[in-house]
Amino acid sequence: GGPKPGDFREWSREDWIAALDANMLTPIALIRATVDGMIARRFGRIVNITSAAVKMPIDILGLSNGARAGLTGFVAGLARQTVRHNVTINNLLPGPFLTDRLRQTAERAARDAGKTVDDVLAARLATVPAGRYGDPAEFGDACAFLCGARAGFMTGQNLVLDGGIYPGTL
Repeated sequence: GGPKPGDFREWSREDWIAALDANMLTPIALIRATVDGMIARRFGRIVNITSAAVKMPIDILGLSNGARAGLTGFVAGLARQTVRHNVTINNLLPGPFLTDRLRQTAERAARDAGKTVDDVLAARLATVPAGRYGDPAEFGDACAFLCGARAGFMTGQNLVLDGGIYPGTL
């Protein structure tokens, strides 16, 4: 899930605070509550689930784009401090996975464009080079790798899982 979609002109200060609280400040609080114990044990894996929109913002998801980008920036600095203690912090940036959130954003887009939800989902699917939406189990497998002992040399990274949508090399 994430903050409500829409036009930035519709969002109040309270909407922004709620987005920052849920998608930036809460993960930071969880990290703060757990990281010292991980450092003491000399093992820890923290994986934040953000969004591919961190690298390629989605116009109707500005609340999410902003909050998640803030978390990503914070993590980039902290991960370089904790890795010497075998504590890694990485981010998973999912694109279009077959979830309730995908349907929610499609419903909003369909309503705004006067189209059916199926038409919006088909048009979005046409932009995915893999030719399909992601399976949540694939996401789980990527997360499991980042949580394992064999991922100890990977930290401060943003792993995009989007079926090839992101066009960049970095």
